Amino acid sequence: MGKQVNSRSQMQDSTAPAAAPPAPGPVDKAMEVLSALSETGAPHRLADLARHTGLAKPTVHRLLRTLAAQGFAEPAEQGSYRAGPRLLGLAARVLADDAALDLARPALAELRTRTGLFASYAVRDDRTLVHLEVLAPAQGLGLDLRPGSREPLTAGGAGLALLAALPPDEAERLLAGTDSPHADEATHADEATHADETPHVHEAVSAALAETARRGYGFDSADIWRDRRTLAAAVRDSAGLPVGTLALTGLAFTLDETAAELYGPMVRAAAGAVSAGLAARTGTRLGVVGSGGEAR
Repeated sequence: MGKQVNSRSQMQDSTAPAAAPPAPGPVDKAMEVLSALSETGAPHRLADLARHTGLAKPTVHRLLRTLAAQGFAEPAEQGSYRAGPRLLGLAARVLADDAALDLARPALAELRTRTGLFASYAVRDDRTLVHLEVLAPAQGLGLDLRPGSREPLTAGGAGLALLAALPPDEAERLLAGTDSPHADEATHADEATHADETPHVHEAVSAALAETARRGYGFDSADIWRDRRTLAAAVRDSAGLPVGTLALTGLAFTLDETAAELYGPMVRAAAGAVSAGLAARTGTRLGVVGSGGEAR
């Protein structure tokens, strides 16, 4: 990182407002469109892509034509678009080379067989969890969980497992400024939480993370507003840092407290085995994308 240089006017007026961030360039806009194309529910209409990215329709249409010409996007019916074969091929090659995911697949298959629940492997993308591999049970359970599904890092058992495995300062940064549902899960509070209750909310989140760290797995047991629950344990690299989570997801009545007590140690052991295998071999891992866009 280069040394910061202050101009004469900046030194004279230290109270001058900070410069506005640079406007998104063509590459930034193309990445936004590609990200929108990868969301579930494809094919996507032009209006939906424009709304999702915040870009003007003519801009999105121009970028889609360029991406389609390169094979990264593909026209579909009624003027909609989906991810193209070149983008799918790149994703497939990256996933095939990821060591953690390669080790997680047999563990997921066993977890699905033994529990009859959805078994998935998810990784962090800044403040979001992305499910890379999802094995559905034979019955399906009526849940919409598939590869590419995203959820906030600060919601659910998988997020609890990953946050509890992070260094405390990084977990605090990710939780700062967010309305974490974990607070509701730990306190059974309603959506009308008052400002004077904020210290109690932070205490509840800290307590939930401490309990997750103690048990070795996270469980969104008190999430009474959702029809599904998730139980998860973190997969760690050789340095002990989390690279992803193994998760079981099921309807609330199939994954209750009793089931969690039975399946929790099972998921924790599976994640531990994957972590041990990852530490014992050399392989690539999907980088965590930070808030500034840098891969780590």
